[in-house]
Amino acid sequence: MVNVTKGKLLGSVDMPGYAESVYEARQFIRKVLGAEHPALDNTALLVSELVTNSVVHSDSHGGGRVTVVVTECADVIHVDVIDEGSESEPHVRADPYAEGGRGLFLVDVLAARWGVYDDEAGRVVWFEVKADGS
Repeated sequence: MVNVTKGKLLGSVDMPGYAESVYEARQFIRKVLGAEHPALDNTALLVSELVTNSVVHSDSHGGGRVTVVVTECADVIHVDVIDEGSESEPHVRADPYAEGGRGLFLVDVLAARWGVYDDEAGRVVWFEVKADGS
């Protein structure tokens, strides 16, 4: 169910749907991109937000599966966060100053592009950040 893009697969990690997986996902991004990569900070932040959404709001919560796939495509880093889906659709909250729920707001602001799609296997929330960090 990975978003098919032309590029170099940097890696993937499959994790249980628990809060501890957010840390594991950030460490995975640091490993595959490297400490000096210009897109590291934005990519790690957005992966943290999306994995948090998966372990809190999706059917992956409580031990289901969450997968992160990272691909380098020309001038972007493409990331798929795959979970077991849910009945509700991911959406950007209207109030960016609310105490919680800013994950997709950050994705919307920092990503060059992003989207969501579902199929019988689950849900993919994907984003792309410019590889040069701009």
